[in-house]
Amino acid sequence: MLEARRMHAAIVFPGQGSQFAGMADVWITHDAAREVLDDATDAIGRDIVAGCRDEAALTTTEFVQPALLACDVAAFRVLDALGVTFVGAAGHSLGEFAALVAAEVVDLADALRIVAVRGRAMQAAGDARPGTMTALLGVGGQDAAVLCDEVREGDVLLVANENSPQQVVISGSVAAIERAEALAAERKIRAVRLNVAGAFHSPLMAPAFEPLAAAIGEVPFAPPRFPIASNVTGALVSDPKELRALAERQVVSPVRWEACAGALRAVGADTFVEAGPGDVLTKLAKRAVPGARAVAIGSPEAAASLAAERA
Repeated sequence: MLEARRMHAAIVFPGQGSQFAGMADVWITHDAAREVLDDATDAIGRDIVAGCRDEAALTTTEFVQPALLACDVAAFRVLDALGVTFVGAAGHSLGEFAALVAAEVVDLADALRIVAVRGRAMQAAGDARPGTMTALLGVGGQDAAVLCDEVREGDVLLVANENSPQQVVISGSVAAIERAEALAAERKIRAVRLNVAGAFHSPLMAPAFEPLAAAIGEVPFAPPRFPIASNVTGALVSDPKELRALAERQVVSPVRWEACAGALRAVGADTFVEAGPGDVLTKLAKRAVPGARAVAIGSPEAAASLAAERA
C-alpha cells in the first residue's frame, strides 16, 4: 500500500438521494468494481447494473439502498486497489453501511442483506406512518429546531440531518412539514421538499427499527481498520459492539453530519474523498469544514487521478 505523502484523507459515502440512472455503468470496466457489482447482483437476486438503468427502480427504497451501497463500495474498492489509504470514514445515512464495509467491520454480502431489509422496512414504515422531509437552506440546526418547535402542534417534526452550518433537513408528518415550509417562506428561508418515501431519521421510522436490528444482530461486527464517525453521535467509533448498537439506532435518529466531518478533521483529515454517485458530500464538506479539500470520486479515472497525487 502506498502511504500518504501530501494529504491525510477521510473516505465518505453518500446515501439515498444521490442515485441517478446509469450510476453503475461507469464502474463495470474496472475489475475490483465489477466484482462488487456482481457480488451485489448475486446477493439481492437482481442485476444491479441493469436495475440502475431503470429510473422507476431507482425511486423504490427497496432497490435503491442495495444499489447505492454497491456503487459506493465499488468506488472504494477501486481506490483501495490503487493504494489510497484513509485516516477515517463516514457515510451519510445509508452510506454509513458502505463505511462499515470499507473499514472491514462487516463484509459486503452481509451489508447488502442488511440494507435490503432496511430498504423494505423503511418503505413499509413510510407506508404505515406517512411523512416526508424538506431541506432548509441558509439556516443551521439550532435555528431549524426553533422553527420546528413553533409549528409542531403535537405532530412529529424535527431536524433529521444536520448537514452544515447553512443546510439542514427536517423530517416529520406531512402536515407538520407543510406548516414548517409555510413559516420558512414567511421568514425568507428557502425550503426544498425531498422526493423520499417517508420521514426518515425520525420517530415515524419506529416500525423499521426491530426488523433492522434483527438483521444487524445476525451479522458479525469486527474491529474497524480505521475509525468511523457515527451518524448518531457525530463521534469517531472503533469498538465493534458500539458500532453495532449505533447502526441499529441510526434509522430513527438524526444524522449529525456536520459533527461527523468535524470529528474526521480533528484526527487529521485534510481531504474528504467522496466515493459513490454524485458530489453532495463534497459540497457539504466544503461548507462544514472550511479550508478542507473535498474530492468526488465518480469514476475509475477520478480514482486514478487521486492515487497519482500520492505516488
